[in-house]
Amino acid sequence: MKKRMPTWKGVLLFLSILGPGIITANVDNDAGGITTYSLAGAQFGYSLLWTLVPITVALIVVQEMVARMGVVTGKTLADLIREKFGVRSMFYLLIALLVADLGNTVAEFAGWASALEIFGVSKYISVPIGAAAVWFLVVKGTYRVVEKIFLIACTIYFTYIVSAYLACPPWGTVGRELVTPHLQTDGAYLMMIIGVVGTTIAPWMQFYLQSAVVEKNIKIEDYKYCWTDVVVGCIVTDVVALFIIVACAATLHAKGIKINDAKDAAVALAPLAGIYASKLFAIGLANASLFAASILPLATAYYVCEGMGWESGIDKDFRSAPQFFWLYTGLIGIGAFLVMVPNAPLLMIMFLSQVVNGMLLPFVLIFMLKLINDRELMGNYVNGKAFNAIAWATTWIMIVLTVLLVIVTIFPGLPALVGL
Repeated sequence: MKKRMPTWKGVLLFLSILGPGIITANVDNDAGGITTYSLAGAQFGYSLLWTLVPITVALIVVQEMVARMGVVTGKTLADLIREKFGVRSMFYLLIALLVADLGNTVAEFAGWASALEIFGVSKYISVPIGAAAVWFLVVKGTYRVVEKIFLIACTIYFTYIVSAYLACPPWGTVGRELVTPHLQTDGAYLMMIIGVVGTTIAPWMQFYLQSAVVEKNIKIEDYKYCWTDVVVGCIVTDVVALFIIVACAATLHAKGIKINDAKDAAVALAPLAGIYASKLFAIGLANASLFAASILPLATAYYVCEGMGWESGIDKDFRSAPQFFWLYTGLIGIGAFLVMVPNAPLLMIMFLSQVVNGMLLPFVLIFMLKLINDRELMGNYVNGKAFNAIAWATTWIMIVLTVLLVIVTIFPGLPALVGL
């Protein structure tokens, strides 16, 4: 009979594997995500909290599949798509992802600039410093060092929990709304549901998580620890989302205050929940924006190089992986530059990136499900029937909501036209 591993050894092993799942999920709460949750709380109070329960399940299902593929195959998602579906499919997918992620990188630096402006720092100072910091971290750091810094950045998201606590919400109401679904035919409410769901699962996340798992060289016998890392990350990121909604619902919605973005939310909190709640909210936004500005270009560099068969990895350098590091450098440089250009069409760039993200997600999810059910590739680690039912249901729901999101993003007047 096999002896059980002592608890302390299991904890140490988990801590050694900890990282990819928690980091990937938390980056999902970037500047765009925080803005979406802030708007949800400010406009609709607590009535959208129930959506976080199915959203968390969907996120766990999708993230677990790519983590499992990475551990079992030892290959990245881009590698597998190229091998199974051909270079042409991978090439077109890479071009679209590259365009989308450039727009997302611009959005993150814009969020960083907005947050620092609350503290009186001009974007012409904050953006170059932020860009230089994330570039130096990845280019000059090792995977272990970079991962540890990213994990520290994850802990700063808890500033939103403190902000929500300082807002003094009615916790009984929060608990009831979390388990009580609300469905309204109001067009704005429907669009907000789509927006909240749409911020949860992005194409880049799947590529980055599988690449991180492969680079960390996690073995199949240790997968249970990787699974825990993924599940904990998904739960924590949506708990943070819950507290962002609660903070804004208890203050801005209660007072009927309208906002346009997360910066407005941070500023508006000061007279309602106190200066500490406001500053903590702004610190959270700054951290999330710079954190995502590090990860998004990194994810892009990973999957472009992997899809093209080029060398990649943080532990390499410009000589051994020139395409990887030049691509990362270019995305950081262009993203930061566009934010500082006067009258640059930032809204259009961010708008197009979200549309492209939405259009790509269904393809990525279907590729993933075909790969995870390939017995030749996965052996006994293919999805079971029950898990497959959940995974396909999640995928089709995400496809329908994504299509709706793309349609209403391109045609914002459509809900009113059809009477919603």
